[in-house]
Amino acid sequence: MQSSPWQHIDTTSTRVDGTNQQCHVLCNPLYTVYTTLPQQDRLHVLDVLRGGAPRLFRLDASAERLMRLMDVPARDQRKLVELSREQNVSEAVPEDYLTVHGQEISTRRRKWIKDALAIAAYHAQDNSHLPIVHTFVCDDAPQWTMLTEAVALCWVHDGRHYKKLEPRLAYHRQLLEDFLKEYWAYYRELLSYREQPTPAEAERLGTEFSRLFATKTGYAALDERIHLTREKRRGLLRVLEHPELPLHNNPAELGACRRVRKRDVSFGPQSERGSTAWDTFHTLVATTQKLGVRFYDYVRDRICQEVQIPSLAELITERARSLDLGACWSDVPARPSWKPIHVHCWHG
Repeated sequence: MQSSPWQHIDTTSTRVDGTNQQCHVLCNPLYTVYTTLPQQDRLHVLDVLRGGAPRLFRLDASAERLMRLMDVPARDQRKLVELSREQNVSEAVPEDYLTVHGQEISTRRRKWIKDALAIAAYHAQDNSHLPIVHTFVCDDAPQWTMLTEAVALCWVHDGRHYKKLEPRLAYHRQLLEDFLKEYWAYYRELLSYREQPTPAEAERLGTEFSRLFATKTGYAALDERIHLTREKRRGLLRVLEHPELPLHNNPAELGACRRVRKRDVSFGPQSERGSTAWDTFHTLVATTQKLGVRFYDYVRDRICQEVQIPSLAELITERARSLDLGACWSDVPARPSWKPIHVHCWHG
């Protein structure tokens, strides 16, 4: 995770011993990690980012801001007044406290309160063991919001929504086709910008985005879809600030496809140990492939204790130096001042 300040993330279902669970896929160009957990909400995504460490919760100014953004009423926030401030606590502490003092708080708002406390603890943690992820590259699912300082949205995922439109009139079909030509032409301009970024080109592309997604075609369904894309401007144009960022989430989605193929063949693991084995070997296969190491050679080297192949961590560190995946983040502090800026939907 130290190899880049941004990470791809996605999920896909995995049935473990007859119970539906979620496989979380976290990756960048140098690694892929699979983690199967019971759910895909914010707390479980934080479990992935924290490497499975025990959950921590923290009441501070950051948590209070997050609760306001989640529409937790002030009267509910006041019920937390006796919780210790600026201190990390285990999950049992807020759970027991809310059971005693928050009986009038709805189940949904309790979840939002716990989300806010957990996110605050994550951003207050020590960076020495696991770095705090600065930016997610992902789709617009609500469970990704507020966990990182920024979110870079996937253009391919947004483009799929236009393909779901089913115009019945030939005129509307032509309007959709014409707009999609402009849509993907603009996407190709962003790809070119990543290769040769300049402030002038970034400004031009920002202006062009405003023009393109202010289009009114008269086809109501298309106009509504264009409006929804315009509302996601900040996430879709994150690349103008950081050209290293990919414009799509394909690496995580392809990683999820690997799990789907395994699921199709084997249906699902029959125990938690089996689930861990799936995660471990999927992680090793995907990561060795990205690093150009034959998986068979790697496993044989470890089983025979020849140690001719360096550890994957060493290979990732070496490649990260040459790729410099976080060049534009060189001035970003190691522990960012938490300020959520991706605000189109908070309720995960």
